[in-house]
Amino acid sequence: MKWWRHWLVACSLVAVSPMLAAQETTRMGYVNTERILRDAVPAKAAQQKLEQEFSKRDKELQDLAARLKTMSERLERDASVTSESERVRRQREFSDLEKDFQRKQREFREDLNQRRNEELAQVVEKANRVIRQIAEQEKYDFVLQEAVYASPRVDITDKVLRALANAK
Repeated sequence: MKWWRHWLVACSLVAVSPMLAAQETTRMGYVNTERILRDAVPAKAAQQKLEQEFSKRDKELQDLAARLKTMSERLERDASVTSESERVRRQREFSDLEKDFQRKQREFREDLNQRRNEELAQVVEKANRVIRQIAEQEKYDFVLQEAVYASPRVDITDKVLRALANAK
């Protein structure tokens, strides 16, 4: 029986020793995706592109909101001196304009979200290419993008940000 236990321990050590050796040479890295999407040059360029693309529509919505506010204030202010038919007409006009505003606002948000997702997908794709290049060049065995905790020793986010800034 004693012989059997020794044999089992020896076999276990032989089986585990390659894994222990591999652990010593395993090289891993971590990338903070949130920082990439916030600080990377392509992410900032995408944000500027979106702002330019949607600024006109945003301004139109702000103007429409100001117009609605003015109409609402006028309705309240003039309620006592306006005839019933005129008051009903103005309220209907206000209601129609408010519905139009809400529709345009919803379409704006949907379009903006769709375009933001498209732009961020391109940034993520570029970042993933750069991460793979760094991993291959520096012989990383794996790189994590999500972690509960990552030591600054394995954080390669700054390298990725620099590479993205230099990439075309």
